[in-house]
Amino acid sequence: MQYALLNGERIHAIKGKSAICIGCGQKVFAKCGSIKIHHWAHAFLANCDSWWESETIWHREWKEKFPEHFREVNFYDDQLCQFHRADIHTQAGVTIELQNSPIPFNELQSREQFYSKLIWVVNGLKFKGFKILKSIPNPNDVLLNEFEFCNTEHLSMIRKMDALSEKINPEILNFYHQELKHISFSTEFYSFSWRNAHQVWLKASCPIFIDFGGHFLYRIRKRHQISANYNYLQLVSKKLFIDKYC
Repeated sequence: MQYALLNGERIHAIKGKSAICIGCGQKVFAKCGSIKIHHWAHAFLANCDSWWESETIWHREWKEKFPEHFREVNFYDDQLCQFHRADIHTQAGVTIELQNSPIPFNELQSREQFYSKLIWVVNGLKFKGFKILKSIPNPNDVLLNEFEFCNTEHLSMIRKMDALSEKINPEILNFYHQELKHISFSTEFYSFSWRNAHQVWLKASCPIFIDFGGHFLYRIRKRHQISANYNYLQLVSKKLFIDKYC
């Protein structure tokens, strides 16, 4: 935790000090070593936030992009009698959860049900086998209404009428094909592949933005299709994202 209560004030960890957890009210101690970031830790295993994960420099750097009163906002789950601590909670009621480690699907569902307006920001530098491939046309372009993307690393499509008729061997069309070559590509949308994908992120209901470092985020989007849904990425300026929710 970045904050705890000391003499009624919400403060950062101070070496040698103890304080009170803002959520559960139990005693916490300052951890101010030379390796991990300075933080508050519960003295004993506490019935505090069951969704807690160890905070990293990545978490802290993200939190510090937002006003202090947006960080570590506490909520109480009356049904489960548990405290939950949102990483970021804005004045507009948007919760931004920063996720560095893998998460089980049942926990993802619980969080998405608990927070009414939830956005995930996920540390993509931890992903293995993830490749951003080629730029693609805007999947919502009306010129693509009669086509469906194929789920392969090679950018290609089939005709929607073939999907509707469940044709066994539909014709595979690339973007040099007469029916597609006039369609413009976008610098905002990209295909990707993910070997041994973390399926939990592909099943999420709330918006997911992947952080690979640098000045941009990649939002996972889904195009609903008859043959099979198509996942793709939307490039988003990190600065514009932060400005939007600050």
